[in-house]
Amino acid sequence: MRVVFVHGACVRDGSWWWHRTAELLRERGVSSVAPALPSCGEEGLPGGDGGPGLAEDVAAVRQVLRADDEPTVVVAHSYGGIVTAEAAAGVESVRHLLLVSSYLPEAGQSLSEFGDGSPAPFLDVDPDTGTFGVRPELLVETFLQDCTPEIQAQAADHLARQSVRVTGQPVGAAAWQQVPSTYLVCAQDRGTPPHLQREFARRAGTVVELDAGHHPFLSRPDAVRDVLLSL
Repeated sequence: MRVVFVHGACVRDGSWWWHRTAELLRERGVSSVAPALPSCGEEGLPGGDGGPGLAEDVAAVRQVLRADDEPTVVVAHSYGGIVTAEAAAGVESVRHLLLVSSYLPEAGQSLSEFGDGSPAPFLDVDPDTGTFGVRPELLVETFLQDCTPEIQAQAADHLARQSVRVTGQPVGAAAWQQVPSTYLVCAQDRGTPPHLQREFARRAGTVVELDAGHHPFLSRPDAVRDVLLSL
């Protein structure tokens, strides 16, 4: 099989965020790829008003999924679950979805419907540019508290300003209704509280819980690898 990793919001350089797990998979003969998300400015055009949105992210991931007919597991993290819901729908090679601290939207739902209407305290929203991003000073304590100091120091270099309009754009499909799915609850997550993850996980076929923060593929790559190999 191959693995397609879909990263979350407000970051870039997906291959860096997934690299620890990808290396362990490679040792087992499993290839992987991490598509760039245009709304995070990864395809040359900056995020923001008039810039790429959810539709462009969906198209980018879908292009990668359709480029190879090898049996594929899609690993979607956080906002990546919004993208994957539409991008993986109807793609025959996709055999399983692994959703990590992820949103599982119904067709017609948007990311904003999972919140209370106000920005999370760890996000900085700039209405003048139409972008949002993680507040760097809150990055480690919110998202990476269980990672090594080396990872914590490197992560800030891989943050991005993202088009805020992705939060209000609805998905056109819900792949998790068509494809077997596993939800990985991150029990020490300070970004997406575990009780919310468990609510989201009710839509998945199988639920696995891991004692990890928001990025278990960086802090517990061996555990994420094992979950993947068990699917």
